[in-house]
Amino acid sequence: MYELTKAERKILDGIKKKPYMKKTIDLIESFVRQSKRKPQAAYKNVFDEICRILYEAKDYVDSYLADRKIKGVIRDEKQAMKPIAGNSFSQAIIYTFLKNKELGNINTNIFITSKPASVPSFDTIAVINVDNEAQKPDCDLVIYSLNEDASLKKCMILSLKTSLRERAGQTYKWKLLMEIAMSDCAIKEKYHISYNPATIPLVCFATVNFYDEINNPQHRGMFKFFDRSFIAKKVDADFITKMSCLPDYINEVLL
Repeated sequence: MYELTKAERKILDGIKKKPYMKKTIDLIESFVRQSKRKPQAAYKNVFDEICRILYEAKDYVDSYLADRKIKGVIRDEKQAMKPIAGNSFSQAIIYTFLKNKELGNINTNIFITSKPASVPSFDTIAVINVDNEAQKPDCDLVIYSLNEDASLKKCMILSLKTSLRERAGQTYKWKLLMEIAMSDCAIKEKYHISYNPATIPLVCFATVNFYDEINNPQHRGMFKFFDRSFIAKKVDADFITKMSCLPDYINEVLL
């Protein structure tokens, strides 16, 4: 069993202390306890349960926000719910990732962060210049591997969406721009596009598909632009990958 680093343990403890994550963490741990599989397999399967877990935790979060409104901390519960929904998805992935790493499902030199600035050399990876104007990716999480000297080896940029209704067409814009920047074409010259990454990142996408939007033809077409798209829900589809495949995928592509 892998012993999480001090920084990883701090992240895990920080997620547990977030009031709006209490019910979500309880549901994750309850799923693992009730699973007939061993913890190593059960925690991997948690990735496919994130949509259900977040949905079941909604009443608790609603109650938490209502209490904050009564106390005068917030004014609008619906407005406050939007960032919490996105943050809950991100935090649930990080929590499940670290539990999987602890149990050996994820290689020890692979890390995850919601703070891209903490990734070595990330500026050279994330900035594409268009006529000297910096273009950066829609980046919610970065999953990366390190060399023995702690320098960046490989990385994956992961864009998260709880819903595809908003900005559905924006999430793959940077990926297309990156491919143009790395090609020898007239468009690159026309718009003075330049890009000099320390390592070429994978650009991936993950959704919980709360509103069953993935079968919309426009949305399905979007998934094709990413190196890999994941869904944190039990769905049988050939155009998107179950989130439980994430550990095996990153072990393969980031080593």
